[in-house]
Amino acid sequence: MIKANDPHLHSWIQIAPTSEFPIQNLPFGIFSLGDQDPRVGVAIGDYILDLCVTAQESLFDLLDIDPTVFSRPYLNDFIALGKPAWRAVRERVSVLLRNDNAEIRDNDELMHRCLVKQVEATLHLPVKISNYTDFQASLEYATNVGLLFRDPENALSPNWKHLPIGYHGRAPSIVVSNTSIHRPKGQVKFSDSPLPAFMPTQQLDFELEIAFIAGVNTTLGTAVSTAEADELIFGLVLFNDWSARDIQRWEHVPLGPFQGKSFASSVSPWVVTLDALEPFRVAGPAQTPAVLPYLEYAGNKHLDLHLKVYLQAHPQASALISQSNTRYLYWNMNQQLAHITSNGCNIQVGDIFASGTVSGPEPDSYGSLLELSWNGSKPIILPDNISRTYLEDGDTVIFKGYGERNGIRIGFGELRTRILPAT
Repeated sequence: MIKANDPHLHSWIQIAPTSEFPIQNLPFGIFSLGDQDPRVGVAIGDYILDLCVTAQESLFDLLDIDPTVFSRPYLNDFIALGKPAWRAVRERVSVLLRNDNAEIRDNDELMHRCLVKQVEATLHLPVKISNYTDFQASLEYATNVGLLFRDPENALSPNWKHLPIGYHGRAPSIVVSNTSIHRPKGQVKFSDSPLPAFMPTQQLDFELEIAFIAGVNTTLGTAVSTAEADELIFGLVLFNDWSARDIQRWEHVPLGPFQGKSFASSVSPWVVTLDALEPFRVAGPAQTPAVLPYLEYAGNKHLDLHLKVYLQAHPQASALISQSNTRYLYWNMNQQLAHITSNGCNIQVGDIFASGTVSGPEPDSYGSLLELSWNGSKPIILPDNISRTYLEDGDTVIFKGYGERNGIRIGFGELRTRILPAT
């Protein structure tokens, strides 16, 4: 039986060779058209396959899956069915869309109702998020922050190479791509002033991240091993954990990130399944010193995914300012999930776990303006000789990400956010 990842597969839908949504991808998301209710869809080329209609037409009957899960405004109920169901639906969608399958292809009326152009649809937050955790999995990012704000001779904190450092973030302020955010206000302390001031941040920054979505509920008091983690991860999204660097700098001691981070995070709308990303598995960096046994893992648990950041200074065209890769991450997803549950912390379907800023070894691969401008000391020059150290009102930040093998590009689409003035 031909599997959904087979690079030789082709769809009866015309798909551009550079599309991030070939038949080998089939990411899940939530969309609506006009005044219809949000429902589950799968991205294919420039289109969305409406799984609500597909299920109503009995095209999933042999899968023994409740068809109403595809009419929900979040993916959670579908995800809660478990990995065998995710895999079965993706395989069935792959069959329906293959160039030699006529079930939809040769039924004009059904095709018209099943397929929606992406440009005509509204994309929604894909999951209902109960909990959000942000890690700091990039050695390069942690080192750069240490060089800027700690002792340059001891850039990393003593615990950094022993455990995946993270913090519990605020889930309700996570928004989907194309949702503008307002510049946050908070306490800022200037070095030449004895007291802090309450004001809009002057150092608004993005953080280029990847995030995974939990696919199961676990029981309080139980731990997940690195070997079990793959079965518990539904898929991945692009993630932007916005930072107000000046607010964060004043507040972060002694308890860490708070209002400098909680005002907003942004997520891409399409969830690319872990199955679709299997071709991009790679070995991770050597971890020295050796990790404790509960963080040990076997096999290739890192991913080779290209990440790009574009900055559009209104009203100019967007400019590429950073190119990174998830293979640079020191701590992988399996280790992150094993660590957060190692104390018995339970996870829930739809929980989001972000990598932290994905920075590479070269300056053009840094994943934040803090690093790219070296805390404002090296302005970034954009087209028309416009410069930036941190984000200004009206700026738009765009993330893109994809893996590529055998001429097949598996991508996440776009994560786009515009900055509005403080309220």
